[in-house]
Amino acid sequence: MTPSSTEKTSRWYFGGLASAGAAYCTHPLDLLKVLYQTDIRNNVSMLQLSREIIRDDGLCALYSGVSAAVLRQLTYSTTRFAIYEVGKQSELFKDTGFLGRIVMAAIGGTVGGFVGSPADLINVRMQNDVKLPPAQRRNYKNAIDGIVRVWREEGFRRLFSGASSATARSVFMTIGQLTFYDQAKLTLFETGHFTDNIGTHFLASVIAGGIATTMTQPIDVVKTIMMNSKPGEFNSIGAILRHIGKLGPIGFFKGFVPRFIRLGPHTVLTFIFLEQLRINFGVLKSQ
Repeated sequence: MTPSSTEKTSRWYFGGLASAGAAYCTHPLDLLKVLYQTDIRNNVSMLQLSREIIRDDGLCALYSGVSAAVLRQLTYSTTRFAIYEVGKQSELFKDTGFLGRIVMAAIGGTVGGFVGSPADLINVRMQNDVKLPPAQRRNYKNAIDGIVRVWREEGFRRLFSGASSATARSVFMTIGQLTFYDQAKLTLFETGHFTDNIGTHFLASVIAGGIATTMTQPIDVVKTIMMNSKPGEFNSIGAILRHIGKLGPIGFFKGFVPRFIRLGPHTVLTFIFLEQLRINFGVLKSQ
């Protein structure tokens, strides 16, 4: 690795800030991905969905639920990035290489997935509101209002509905994004043709985004349906799996292309923002 790439390290909260900024930029793509996964029509396209949303509710509807998306990243991603960054810089894991980074990513993903579950639940619901008839919409004012209303109307435990699938997804997402980003960047540096610049960050993040999408797609489909379901609609994960299975094996990868279209840019922006924070505001290793 080049000397400039190791001069500064990230502060523990940089990952959350970078992810929140990326989530705001890519929110319309995430909204379309959620609606596509929960739509029971087999012949619907992303373009058709976007036209329907804009026609019925206006262009601003593409940002439905953005407060929950940002809150999710400030809880979920701040936690997973913090654990990963602090862990890989510790004496215990800094010399363990790729395997050690996988372990730290798995730990960070586990804790982050659980912590971020309430905001994730509200995020999915607020996004799904735009395709429901006005009389059936939940109409949360913002993410905090959504969390308070779920707690009051459905109980505290409902806030963690889908936490198991969200946590499993978070583990694979964190491994796919953080571990493979670091590994891709290290491999690029070792070729001697890349330096610590935005081009290298872009290429490494595209690789990480593709790996993360592939690893987490089936879990993401299950999580989205579980969080958007009405109380009692599905009595177990098995029931959700059978519901998805009606579409065949492809049902578990429904929305893969739109999800990569969303997750790819989100991953790229997250790491570009993160690297800029590190380069400009990071901590010198000698400190």
